[in-house]
Amino acid sequence: MIAKLPAARLEQVFTHASWADDRAESYERLEFLGDSVLELAIARAVFDRFGEASEGRLAKIRAHVVSRQSCASVAKELGLGERLLESAVDVPRDELQRISRSRNVLAAVLEAAIAALYLEHGFERIEPAIVAAFGEKIEYARSSHVDYKTELQEALARSGRQVHYTVIEVEGPPHDRRFVCAAHVAGAQLGIGRGSTKKAAEQEAARQALEALGVVPERI
Repeated sequence: MIAKLPAARLEQVFTHASWADDRAESYERLEFLGDSVLELAIARAVFDRFGEASEGRLAKIRAHVVSRQSCASVAKELGLGERLLESAVDVPRDELQRISRSRNVLAAVLEAAIAALYLEHGFERIEPAIVAAFGEKIEYARSSHVDYKTELQEALARSGRQVHYTVIEVEGPPHDRRFVCAAHVAGAQLGIGRGSTKKAAEQEAARQALEALGVVPERI
C-alpha cells in the first residue's frame, strides 16, 4: 500500500531529520501522528480478540504490540530500512548504515508511513493492513507473558515492596554481548537472568523472582 503514496509523501516518510534543511520536512511530524493511528488500530484489534481481558491487561498487550522493538521488527519485515537507504542523498555510508539499522529510526519510519497512508486513504482503508502487519505480535501476546517486570512490580506494590535490578556481569566481545542481571527485593536476590540485552536479562530475572515469590503471572 505504501507504493500508492504520492512522491512528496514518500519523500517525507524516508527523510531523516539530520538530512532535512527544515526538521518539519523530515518524518518526525508524521511519526507523531502515526503513533496515535497505530495505537488506535491495535487497541481495537486487542479489544475484539481478548474479550475476557481486563482493562489493565489490554493496556499491557497494546503496549507490547506497539513497542519500539515490535515496530522496528515490523519495519524490517516490510523492508523500510532498505527504502531509507535508497532515499538518502549525499550521506556518508557509515552514518547511513548506522541510521538505517537503528531500532528507534526504523520504528519512527514505520509510524511515519502509517501516518502518510492515513492522510491519503483514511483509517478504515488502512486499519486491516496495520493489524495484519502486527498480527504475529498480537498472537504472541495471546500465548505469552507480556512483561514479567511489570507483573513483578505490580505484585510487590500490593505489599508496599519494590524491586531493584543490578547488572552482575557483562560477557562476550562488543559485537556479541551477554548481560547477567539480578532482581533484588528487600535486599534479597530472588532472580538472576541472562540475555543479549540488559532488558532481556532483567525480564528473565523478574520471571525467576515471580516464581520465588509464588506468584503466577496473569495469562490472557
